[in-house]
Amino acid sequence: MVLRVGFIGLGTMGAPMAMNIFKAGFPLIVYNRTRSKTEQFSRLGVPVASSPKEVAEKSDVVVCMLVDAPDLMQVLFGQGGVVEGRHDGLVVVDMSTNSPDHAVEFSERLSKFGIEFLDAPVTGGDKGAREGTLTIMVGGRHEVFERVKPVFEAMGKVIIYAGDVGSGQLLKLINQVVVGLNTLAMVEALALAKRAGADINKVQQVLMSGMGNSEVIRQLMPRVLSGDFKPGFKSSHLRKDLKYVVDLATRLNMPMPGVGVLLQLYNALVALGLGEEGTHALVKLYDLLMQGGA
Repeated sequence: MVLRVGFIGLGTMGAPMAMNIFKAGFPLIVYNRTRSKTEQFSRLGVPVASSPKEVAEKSDVVVCMLVDAPDLMQVLFGQGGVVEGRHDGLVVVDMSTNSPDHAVEFSERLSKFGIEFLDAPVTGGDKGAREGTLTIMVGGRHEVFERVKPVFEAMGKVIIYAGDVGSGQLLKLINQVVVGLNTLAMVEALALAKRAGADINKVQQVLMSGMGNSEVIRQLMPRVLSGDFKPGFKSSHLRKDLKYVVDLATRLNMPMPGVGVLLQLYNALVALGLGEEGTHALVKLYDLLMQGGA
């Protein structure tokens, strides 16, 4: 049986992910609070729901790609929410990034309505979302994962079953530590290169061909050098993820000085009004620091 899929949240990541589900041949219905973001789907004949409740009523799997846990809470349990459209066999998949604790909470609350839950955050950026090459980390009951796996395969290249509910979010937070610190490394290296008068083109050549290379270098460095700060992943979203990392580390009595400094830098970036720009906009903060303006 082909699963009917509902998709809630058509932002930078969500829209291309939903489009790949549609292209894979799954019956699709979409919902977004800002209705203009649904227009590209309605032009293709994809039904646009008037509420999360309607999405649930007409789907076997409801995929949510939202900013944070409070947004998901409202979509699931608020007025006109998913639980009001519940039916036998319904599965909710949270593909946003929050905390393992939130995942457990959502799973427990949904189970009272007879709804299965998977936490399935992603990594790979907007490029991976467009190309269907995301890495997807999934927590929840294994039999539910196997049922939904074909939907994941429409969006991602690497699908990892992480374990019990919350395991996907844990893997994502660990991933964000590396992504964030790699971004900081790139930004500091470019700041040093600029201050010392190095040839930036040669710096780029070295970083892309040696041990310093990473997806951050490959995807974000060309954007920095061209002055393109449109978000593949917003700075405010990475700050949110880093706060979850710090909360987890604090609970585990674990020192993470690198992440602590990184969180403060992104706090400053957001305070400067740059939270809606890509994570690589951190270079702008360093420009200010070098000018003595921050």
